[in-house]
Amino acid sequence: QVPLVESGGGLVQPGGSLKLSCQAPGIAFNIYVLGWYRQAPGKQRELVARITRGGSTNYADSVKGRFTISRDNAQNTAYLQMNGLKPEDTAVYYCNVNGFGYDAWGQGTQVTVSS
Repeated sequence: QVPLVESGGGLVQPGGSLKLSCQAPGIAFNIYVLGWYRQAPGKQRELVARITRGGSTNYADSVKGRFTISRDNAQNTAYLQMNGLKPEDTAVYYCNVNGFGYDAWGQGTQVTVSS
């Protein structure tokens, strides 16, 4: 499986914004479902947002209205725009490409929301 390359994490103050990127070179990117997950210390990994190949999206209730998932099939890249960040959004964020028996994960990028 092709490794996914994530970027964009970091430290931000409450109320701030970050944009995560996930590149998936060398695959037929447009046919897959793309997802962003996160895992906070001591907690299970949870789905944050997902976008289908047709562009339909769904979000965790905790991020609705604040986060936006998108995809650029020409660039084989998925994005997660995160606005209005809260301390409870602190976690390692992972991207996932899934479908047709294919399931690949990124290495994770740390997002820390703190004053």
